[in-house]
Amino acid sequence: MYTINNLWNNDNVKVLEKDENMGYSVIEFQRDLSIMSPQEAMSKYFMAEMGAKEKTAVLELDGSREWTLSAGAMKLMIGDVKSKTNVKGVGDLFGKTVKASVSGETIIKPVYTGKGCVVLENTFRHIVPLDISEWGGKIVMNDSLYLASSGLDVSVERIKSLSGMALGGEGLFNTCVKGSKGVLLIESPKPREELVEVVLNNDVIKVDGNNAICWSSGLDFTVERTTKTLIGSAASGEGLVNVFRGTGKVLLYLN
Repeated sequence: MYTINNLWNNDNVKVLEKDENMGYSVIEFQRDLSIMSPQEAMSKYFMAEMGAKEKTAVLELDGSREWTLSAGAMKLMIGDVKSKTNVKGVGDLFGKTVKASVSGETIIKPVYTGKGCVVLENTFRHIVPLDISEWGGKIVMNDSLYLASSGLDVSVERIKSLSGMALGGEGLFNTCVKGSKGVLLIESPKPREELVEVVLNNDVIKVDGNNAICWSSGLDFTVERTTKTLIGSAASGEGLVNVFRGTGKVLLYLN
């Protein structure tokens, strides 16, 4: 048995998200108390005032639940926790290496099992939990936003449009998370309060740049010109855009 003191009962720690059924908590440190100089104090004071606070996630393992993490995300393990890789052999390693070279994703995502807890590395980005059941059982996301998931399969998915991906703000592959029940934690550049959810019913949305964080499986994602001709796209000042068609949801930010 283990006990963690001065974490949950710490006035400097705020619990942003907590789900006992899924076994995770997202916490935020309200102030950085390790100040070494007046200049550092000023900088960190204004950072905190603007909402730039360090956050982390605490993942609970009960023996029946496992967590898959982005490589390098683990900070410490407490209890009888074991780690294994998601590489099944030499061929699988080669395939993951090729896909990682074009997707920007890490090759190996370690899986943690056992009984105890895993604490993730601190981040100034925003940790947003997503329930897979609310996204049609499959979520596709922007490169490098994946942080952790439980009860879900993680892979990469190639986009259908092969022209101008770099200019559209996307790579050849995006991270795909799927399952019938589970939770996904993503690292968002924006807080949940600034994320806009667009629900499409046999419709289309075109996004300039990579402001779309993730989208559901019912959508067809391509990269296209804003007009029918290259000259027209150049004249409009927009060029290539990310296009989502069909029925499903898109989570994005505007500012």
